[in-house]
Amino acid sequence: MVEELAQADDAVAACVDAAAWTLAEHDLIAALDAAHRLTQRLAAIELTLVRELDGRGTARAQGASCTTVWLRERLRLTVPTARRLVDLAAALDNGHNGGVRQALADGNITAEQARVITDTVTTVHDSAGTAAADKAVGVLVEWAGQFDPTLLRKVSTRILDHVAPDVAEAAAKAALDADARRADRDRHLTLSAQTDGRLRLTGILDAETAGVLRAAIDPLSAPSGPDDQRSPGQRRHDALADLCRLTLRTGDLPEHGGDPAQIVITTSYDALARGLSAGTLDAGFTVTPQTVRRLACDAAILPAVLGGTSQTLDVGRQRRLITGPLRRALVLRDRGCAFPGCDRPPRWCDAHHIRHWTDGGPTSLANAVLLCAHHHRHVHHSEWTVHLGNDGHPEFTPPAWLDPDQIPRRNHYHRRN
Repeated sequence: MVEELAQADDAVAACVDAAAWTLAEHDLIAALDAAHRLTQRLAAIELTLVRELDGRGTARAQGASCTTVWLRERLRLTVPTARRLVDLAAALDNGHNGGVRQALADGNITAEQARVITDTVTTVHDSAGTAAADKAVGVLVEWAGQFDPTLLRKVSTRILDHVAPDVAEAAAKAALDADARRADRDRHLTLSAQTDGRLRLTGILDAETAGVLRAAIDPLSAPSGPDDQRSPGQRRHDALADLCRLTLRTGDLPEHGGDPAQIVITTSYDALARGLSAGTLDAGFTVTPQTVRRLACDAAILPAVLGGTSQTLDVGRQRRLITGPLRRALVLRDRGCAFPGCDRPPRWCDAHHIRHWTDGGPTSLANAVLLCAHHHRHVHHSEWTVHLGNDGHPEFTPPAWLDPDQIPRRNHYHRRN
């Protein structure tokens, strides 16, 4: 097998640098179909090898705790991906899944479809026996020619109506239970730190958590106004940030290391006052001076301000920021994000100092305005300015490039006067 795979590798390598642009459209499509079929056939071989190595105990013999961990190190996979390989390899090794293994080896189904089919066939076998399971394999492989893995899993829930209608109702419940167990097993969330302080989020949410997240995040993912140029992905990112800020603001999170859940940002007072100082988050990453100034407005942030010799001059207390009765008065006045055209309610808003506290701005109603997270960033990083009008309500002046007359604008969403 090693020699044959080496030959196949050479053949594939010869195609890597082939000039695809010279092919006619029907040849391009044929080449894509062939490459896709080859991918599935190689997946069948890989799964056979994984199953054999797992059966021999190679992972433990080489010092790994299990085959999943060994595959992670050997093939540089994530643990969930490696676990799915091991699980599917074991499922295909069952006698009643022989037809599934052959369909994958023939390139007629994908590995994801094979996973759906083996899950379903196992349930059918447990509910209705070997004959029904064998029949289910044929039906599901045929359906795989029409449906992607997601749709295939949906239609497969009624497979017993086709292969064993006498036990279909009881088996349907068993299938739901199996799906619930699988969802419970596969649920995970991975936070991978990047070198610049950003995080990569990957994971799988179970159906209930997915529903909760969508219910919370979808309303916040809508464009915040006609000037909102964010992509859908950026809006979802900012909506998640809004959810986290709201949760921090409630004060209901458990303590962490003896302190309330909060962000601490460390910076130099003199440089911060001149608008020149970067800051360091408690996670150890550096952020820009503009970000420092914006975060200092947030009641969930404790600014740790240091003097020239790094002695602590001030660690901001939440009561020094716009909280309690002062925030309630601010909510009564602004009734939500005050930026023109924004409909975000007060609970999603930060209290922004119109004149920043590092510039001597007081913590008072006359120096504060409610802004949602998006417009809080926008005001800090753009040429928009804000002041209170003669009636004490916020007005926003656009930059000259947007409005040469720079006529102040108000938010009329929360009030009509």
